[in-house]
Amino acid sequence: MSVQTASPNKIAVINDVFKPSRSLGQEAWSRLIRNKASVAGMFIVGFFIFLAIFAPVIAPMDPLKLHSGKRFLPPPFDQGATNIKAEPEFLLGTDSLGRDVLSRVIYGARVSMVVGFLPTTIILLMGSTIGMISGYIGGKLDNLLMRLTDVIYAFPDLLFFIIVMVALRDSFIGQFMNGLVLLFAALAIVNWVGVARLIRGQVLSLKQKEFVEAARCIGAKDTRIMFRHILPNSLSPLIVWAAFTIPGLIITEAVLGYLGLGLRPATDSGQFFVTSWGVLMLDGQTAINSQPYLLLAPAICVALVVLAFTFLGDGLRDALDPRMRGTQ
Repeated sequence: MSVQTASPNKIAVINDVFKPSRSLGQEAWSRLIRNKASVAGMFIVGFFIFLAIFAPVIAPMDPLKLHSGKRFLPPPFDQGATNIKAEPEFLLGTDSLGRDVLSRVIYGARVSMVVGFLPTTIILLMGSTIGMISGYIGGKLDNLLMRLTDVIYAFPDLLFFIIVMVALRDSFIGQFMNGLVLLFAALAIVNWVGVARLIRGQVLSLKQKEFVEAARCIGAKDTRIMFRHILPNSLSPLIVWAAFTIPGLIITEAVLGYLGLGLRPATDSGQFFVTSWGVLMLDGQTAINSQPYLLLAPAICVALVVLAFTFLGDGLRDALDPRMRGTQ
């Protein structure tokens, strides 16, 4: 009796059949970490989050301390076109008031990180709730909510931000936390409509599925069906949407700061929000010839964060796409 040896293809099939099964989350993570650009994006985002949290420890100097007689000092590695002698303790030089640029850039990471994550969380909560109710209940309520989203969606975002920041800048809410709460509210009011439309489409495609019908048959309440059965199955597009929205909000804050409508000037370095990259770029554009790094340093930071989130969003989109399962 002859013994037949299995071919390599048969061995591969047998290994695929008997290897331990992995959850969808584990497969998505495996695909994500194989994407080198996404991994680089995660490291960059993590680095700036670390800077934001530990800014008082990392910053070499007080970001609001004025160094008399040391205005517009160039970095030690670039004397620039001026004849001013650089000093080694100011790694990126000083601004028009003699404040350390590097310390202000490090503290500026706090505003950009919070503006990226906190308004996105508020937007996700608002948009998900409205889209879930609209898609699940339907009828006149769905029509009313969707017309409301159409009205808000048609309003120019940047124009709305400028109007709100100008009109309420001197009010109590405009002064609270140096105006950051007002900025959060302005960003959230007009950006939830995209999430609402996205979730509504997901609900309309899922609410007739078998697992939803089974939940109804056993007497599950509508709220339980929406938030325990439908919403978890809609998280993938939400995560990808958030990854692409965060850099947009960071850019918006930088633009508003550059226009002089962002964070109010801080008077105490003990405050959590001292300055922002947009405010630093506003200061730097008037001193581009005497101290170019006052503008270049925050601009490079904004570009790095936006690119990092973009790479991470691309990776998440591929990792969470069920059509990519087993193709990598």
